[in-house]
Amino acid sequence: MQMIKKKFNNWYPVVLWAMVIFFFSSLPTIVTTKFFLWDFLFKKSAHFVEYAILATLTYRAFLKEKVKNQRAIFFAVIFSFIYAITDEYHQSFVPGRGPAVRDIIIDTLGAIFATYGLILNKSKLPISLQNMYNKFIL
Repeated sequence: MQMIKKKFNNWYPVVLWAMVIFFFSSLPTIVTTKFFLWDFLFKKSAHFVEYAILATLTYRAFLKEKVKNQRAIFFAVIFSFIYAITDEYHQSFVPGRGPAVRDIIIDTLGAIFATYGLILNKSKLPISLQNMYNKFIL
């Protein structure tokens, strides 16, 4: 029973965040501003951040499952990439939305930035951010 609880605690943040992404992907297209460029930048930034968070949570789950750091990063990016593909497929069924390879690329770049960019360079972060990182991962 303890092992099931531990696995649940490791993975429920990933599942919960995937559900948040699924929910937002289920909404019809919403115009955030009348200026196309700002609307585009806002939505693509949201893609980037959503998948940066997903990759970070997935990385954390793999670490807690005793997967080594480099492999955990790799698996987190691959998981995020695959989820991005399924998310775009899901959007093909949502009125006013459709799949876009560009979004998969942006999502994957968010995952790569979060894992390789932040996690591998955490020692270059200010001490306060390093402490936050350590609390989050442990």
